Amino acid sequence: MKKIIVIISIIFIIFLCIKNEKTIMVPDDSIRFRIISNSNNKEDITVKEYLTSKILNNKDLFESDSISESRDKINKNINNIDVLINNTFNELNYNKDYKINYGINYFPEKIYKGVKYNDGYYESLVITIGEGKGDNYFCVMYPPLCLVDDNNDEIEYKFKILEILKKYIIKK
Repeated sequence: MKKIIVIISIIFIIFLCIKNEKTIMVPDDSIRFRIISNSNNKEDITVKEYLTSKILNNKDLFESDSISESRDKINKNINNIDVLINNTFNELNYNKDYKINYGINYFPEKIYKGVKYNDGYYESLVITIGEGKGDNYFCVMYPPLCLVDDNNDEIEYKFKILEILKKYIIKK
């Protein structure tokens, strides 16, 4: 009887871990980063992607040893971010307004490559371009979890418990 309960429990755990949509919990002590494009037309998306790469290249802004250090860096660099956005828009002859908001901001649920990120209000730096009706770039500034999606590298999420179960169940 014990073996049946153990086997049913293992099958249940495996079923939970194998679902196509996995939920990733971003740590509570984190600062998110988001850039929302004006719209989904090609020009707006291209500008958003170019601006994202310029901001992500600011290593001083994204490399911190603590959340308080990250907060300090963001607060000290808000004006520099504003200048960077303004210069980037001028360089691209892109005539849109933008807003920079550092504080508690709403993030909608996001499913990216089969991974679900929960919606909610989070401490974050959000840049909204124009009407902000387009797709957005999302990452976590602290702890640093920002990735550039070049569509060449697939990110694979693994569950340690599932690996252990497979090792001992499928063992020959």
